[in-house]
Amino acid sequence: MLWSKQYAEFGLSDIYEKVQNGERLSYEDGMRLFECKNPLAVGALAFSMRLRLHGKNTYFVRNRHINYSNICLINCLFCAFRRKENEEGAFTQTHETILEKVCADDGIPFAEVHVVGGCHPTLRLSWFEELFKKILIARPKAVIKAFTAMEIAYFAKQEKCSVLEVLERLKLSGLSMLTGGGAEIFEPVLRKYLCPNKISADEYLSIHGTAHSLGLKSNCSMLFGHIENFAQRVDHLCRLREQQDKSGGFVCFIPLPYLPQNNELSGEYQEKLAKIFDNAQFKNNSDVHMGLERLRTIAIARLMLDNIPHIKAYWVMLGVKTAQAALAFGADDLDGTIVEEHIGHMAGANSSQALTRTELEQMIKDSGLTPVSRDPLFRKTAQ
Repeated sequence: MLWSKQYAEFGLSDIYEKVQNGERLSYEDGMRLFECKNPLAVGALAFSMRLRLHGKNTYFVRNRHINYSNICLINCLFCAFRRKENEEGAFTQTHETILEKVCADDGIPFAEVHVVGGCHPTLRLSWFEELFKKILIARPKAVIKAFTAMEIAYFAKQEKCSVLEVLERLKLSGLSMLTGGGAEIFEPVLRKYLCPNKISADEYLSIHGTAHSLGLKSNCSMLFGHIENFAQRVDHLCRLREQQDKSGGFVCFIPLPYLPQNNELSGEYQEKLAKIFDNAQFKNNSDVHMGLERLRTIAIARLMLDNIPHIKAYWVMLGVKTAQAALAFGADDLDGTIVEEHIGHMAGANSSQALTRTELEQMIKDSGLTPVSRDPLFRKTAQ
């Protein structure tokens, strides 16, 4: 661990003191951390905060991802998952198929069933209400974590009702938590380029606030490494922190690196837009540099989000090795067994489809940390 005098060499002695004293970092502090020439120093500071919050406890969950469909009416430039109806590669799973997957390996006590897809043109809210009830009959001890804020807004539009009513209905059918996806990057001009048909940042935050008011918890996220700059990352983190001050229901922050394969944003178009928006990542886009910047972003998230308990190193999109390294940069959670995942892998994730409980535990132990099995709400479960 670096000491205060060593942080003075990087111009971070005041930030070091704030972190050690449990004081909130400012937007300007966040920018200075991104501009620091030594990302390892930033990582060490984040690790010290992580140790203060969680000790060596490092979390994982036995979970099953269900991507119910990739048919979606919303066209986001960065998305490799989305298909039009009747397009090659489009799929929609039936209740029966989903339940077969949920019930597979019946001896494994999944703590979480994670359900997410897109804005499907014909699937209605009642279809999901029925599905959730069936899942809980099949897996009565599982917690259902489902849907992005965009999906919730879409259901409200379909049903011609309020977001509150949608969430109340889903809660009655068994929903416990929102996934937190779909935040992307909050800066409005960038959103017009990246996902012009998606809900605004204000709507995303409002939907999560409404969920929290009903006692539902949620994760939150940020998609980074595309055309945004450091200032926009810090702004995004500050807005999540402000919402948490208001509603208090965010359990975990998920930093999601942009994966460039099989989508409209990748290649020359991404580089052109990134330069327009002054994205510093294109000054050096080597694998080593990009890996360090991903780790730095995770570390800064830990330091800025003082009121969000957990930071996830999502191994599916980071890759196993980077996710493991992130445990030394402030992350305290690896997500889980997953079993089957489409969204990240269709965008070029080269990680496996699943990890076993033993593999997750070994990743944590090899980092000198203590594995803790959890449910989606970070309640400890039997190992």
